[in-house]
Amino acid sequence: MNARDIRLNELAQGLRPMSEGIEWFDALGPEEQSEVLRSLWHHCVQARALTEDARESIRRSGLRPTHTPAVLVSRGRIDVQLRKIAGLTPLDERRKAFRLLVAVLAVADERRRERYCAGGCGHWWHRLSADAYEGPEHHPLVEGRSIAPHP
Repeated sequence: MNARDIRLNELAQGLRPMSEGIEWFDALGPEEQSEVLRSLWHHCVQARALTEDARESIRRSGLRPTHTPAVLVSRGRIDVQLRKIAGLTPLDERRKAFRLLVAVLAVADERRRERYCAGGCGHWWHRLSADAYEGPEHHPLVEGRSIAPHP
């Protein structure tokens, strides 16, 4: 876990505004953007994203259904499509891919929380709070400390 993973989870949970996320993403170089998109793809798969998540994810991302990432997420096996979305290379498509993958993570993780974590869990990303610290770079887990799990 690192500052990037914390930031991505904060965005997916609505703890940070998407405008801040897009500004951060746009400031990254092409290689770093690719790494972020691959991380998002991995997080979406880990959160058990489903094909049925496509419509709600597109709505939340604010993309039109005709945008390339939205078309991709709506067709075929979601894990394969998410990998394709993470691999988009034109800058404007990367920005759309970022928005959509954050939305897919949000939808999938909300379902996971409701089904598997409602009574508490050990997932560090389910213990984030916008008021707990001054941003992902200063999160206790990044500095090697630990957050005690909720009882």
